[in-house]
Formats: sequence, structure tokens, C-alpha cells
Amino acid sequence: MPLELTLAPEELGALTVYPIEFARHFGVRVFVTGRSGGVSPAPYDSLNLGDRVGDEPANVQENRRRVAEAIGVDASRLVIVNQVHGRDVVSANVATSESSGDVIIDYGDGFAVAVLVADCLPILLVDEDSPTLAVVHAGWRGLENNVLESALENFEHHDAVHAFLGPCISAASYQIGPEVAEHFTNVPGAITPDVGDRSRLDLRQVALAQLITQRISEDHITVASESTDGGTTFFSDRAARPCGRFALVARRVIA
Repeated sequence: MPLELTLAPEELGALTVYPIEFARHFGVRVFVTGRSGGVSPAPYDSLNLGDRVGDEPANVQENRRRVAEAIGVDASRLVIVNQVHGRDVVSANVATSESSGDVIIDYGDGFAVAVLVADCLPILLVDEDSPTLAVVHAGWRGLENNVLESALENFEHHDAVHAFLGPCISAASYQIGPEVAEHFTNVPGAITPDVGDRSRLDLRQVALAQLITQRISEDHITVASESTDGGTTFFSDRAARPCGRFALVARRVIA
């Protein structure tokens, strides 16, 4: 069975972050950012890391600099790409400000990599036998496009991969229409009937099923117990629009 993890806050300078402690065993430092410790005003208060949500670019730049400092790299080595709800993979060592994709791969080259979310599911993949790690942005469109399959094509031995599923919108708060539900009706436990033709979708259940299909052992999967519901601790697009974006940030510290 996957392990459920309750995230404990940690103060890193001005920031409140949520470390993923099990990854330290594999030489990876990783945390999820919260909302506090940045410079953005409401409704982006305050650690908004998204540069396409209407916040001032200078605020986003400073917030990203603070996150880079907290993870232990220069701001120029914090890799964030334009996310498009697809399955494209970007390597950290060739990424630019114009790069687009929903998976960032790092091979232990001294970068920190991050995906931005506000209800979508952030995922970390770590190889216990090599320096390779990946961060994945997985909304329903990405999962429907098999973004995890695409990410795992970059790992030689799937039985050596460990996965972490971060905070996302809960099934109880994620109402969808039939045009979305039809993609996941064959995933056990993913769809719960709601009123009329509406349903509730469990993004984590879909991701779990896809990871297992890709031969990731259940006991190599850790799932955060927290959700983005309400937008209090983590930004939630369904709770408030416009809103900021939080991040899952990872860096290999032992190659």
C-alpha cells in the first residue's frame, strides 16, 4: 500500500515550506512551498511563483529568488518551464525561459527543478540507483495524456523509482462534467457519481493507477495527506480566481 505522509511546516528564512523527508535517504532535497514568505499582494499573497496569473513580474522574480535560496541554488539554476497540460519532457540542463513541458528531468547537474500548481497534482520521481529525478505537473489533461508514462521513459529501471504525490484538490471538491469523466471511467475509485451528469474526480487515484501500470511498486509511493481545498495553506484555483501558484521543488544533493 502507498504510504500516506502528513506534511510538517518548516521555516526557511522568511518562507514556510513543507519538506519531503523520505527523499533525503536518496540524496534529494525537496519541499512544497506554502503561501507565506513572499512579496506579492492579495490575491496572490504572498509567495506566488506563477508568472502567468496577473501578478507583477518583479514580485514573481523575487519570490522565485527566495525559493532558490531556500533550496540552496542560485536563482539562475532554479528551472521552471511553461506548463501546457501535455506530456512533453524538458531536461534541466537545456531548459530556457521559452521551454514548454510538464515534466522536468534532472540528472544531478546542480539544478533545482520545480513544477507550479494550484489544484493540479505535483509529483516527484526519484531514482534510487542513479542521479536522475523528475518533477511532474499532472492535471486531468496531463494524466489523460499519460504524462507519467512520458516521465518514466527517462528512468531505466522502474523498480528503482520512488514517487511522491503532493497536495492537490481533493475528490470531494473536484466536480467535473461527463466530457472529463469519460477519460477515467476505467480507473477503479477515480470517479464518484454526483448530481445530474456531474461526477467527482480523484486525481491521486488516477496517478496511483498509472504509476502501478508503469511497474512502480506501491511501497515506493508516498502520498501527501493535505489537499489544496479552500486555498488557505496552498493556492487553489477553485477557491479563488485569480490566485497564485505554489511549487514542488527538488534538488539532488548527493549524486
